[in-house]
Amino acid sequence: MKMAPLLEALKEKDSSLLLDLIHTGQHYDDRLSKFLFRDLELPEPDLFLGVGSGSHAVQTAKIMVEFEKYCEEKHPDLVVVVGDVNSTLACSIVAAKLQIPIAHVEAGLRSRDRTMPEEINRIVTDSIADLLFTTSRDAGNNLLDEGISRDKIFFVGNLMIDSLKKHLPKATRPRILEGWKEGDIFGLVTLHRPSNVDNPEQLGPLMEVLTEVSKEVPLIFPVHPRTQSKMRTYGYRLSVDLPDKGEQLQESNLLLTPPLGYLEFLYLLQNSRVVFTDSGGIQEETTVLGIPCLTLRENTERPITIEQGTNHLVGTDSGMILSTFRAVLEDEHPTPATPEKWDGGTAQEIASVLMDWLESKAV
Repeated sequence: MKMAPLLEALKEKDSSLLLDLIHTGQHYDDRLSKFLFRDLELPEPDLFLGVGSGSHAVQTAKIMVEFEKYCEEKHPDLVVVVGDVNSTLACSIVAAKLQIPIAHVEAGLRSRDRTMPEEINRIVTDSIADLLFTTSRDAGNNLLDEGISRDKIFFVGNLMIDSLKKHLPKATRPRILEGWKEGDIFGLVTLHRPSNVDNPEQLGPLMEVLTEVSKEVPLIFPVHPRTQSKMRTYGYRLSVDLPDKGEQLQESNLLLTPPLGYLEFLYLLQNSRVVFTDSGGIQEETTVLGIPCLTLRENTERPITIEQGTNHLVGTDSGMILSTFRAVLEDEHPTPATPEKWDGGTAQEIASVLMDWLESKAV
């Protein structure tokens, strides 16, 4: 969702620019990957590393080994990384050690929680990047506080919102809604962070409170492959890997589904009454759409979604989740918020900076 609009903008700036799209394979579900490339109209990756699953150390090491081979063969002028996943960190470290400049898109986000693997990835990547593109002014301030030079920081807005605005008109009603009427009320759930799904003592109470919520508002839960695996391990009987099928859990209105394509997910997101998530990007999308979002985490690296948006940080306490959910239901839909520069023009801004940088290095 972050790379697609940027690739398009760069090609518009200079069709002769040599661009390689590298898919590390960190997100390793083949079905979901194919959906994303199709829905986002991304070209086939020029290189697929296929690193697959594994611990943070295993994934990072595999990506570094394979990406180093690419860099030593191709000698790129610049490596662009996005977000805060293991791929972001691994490719940045390789590039830095080979003295290849790095541009980090979505720089400066901080949760202040170093138990989050993503926080370590953000901090390290930002410390070695040459160009840092931020989504909000507070992210830029975080970088300045860490001693990053101001001339490396560019406040450009949010690439996720570029993708959202482009693809929202194409949002596709998923087959799992067959039999539902237009206007039927439902909520949406996503869970994938290790802190929520890797521990049965954490996941169990979350599933219980979501089941309780579903008695008041039906919930649709596209289950991430990682979460599916953990749920099966913990004794949940799931058949959600059957394409386009869903199943109800524990005679509740909690409907589990397989992972969905981006356009199908956008339809659910746009039409949901409330969203429960531990995803960073969904906090941003719900803000722009004006959908109440309950973030099932103790902190967020995107405080702007709370200060200006529709996000509520509820943690994992069942009482807090239920009380906030019920308060949200009593209110009218909040007004959609468009934080500064979240207007769909971020890719063009980044592309302009990158082209100017490349031209300056060519002189």
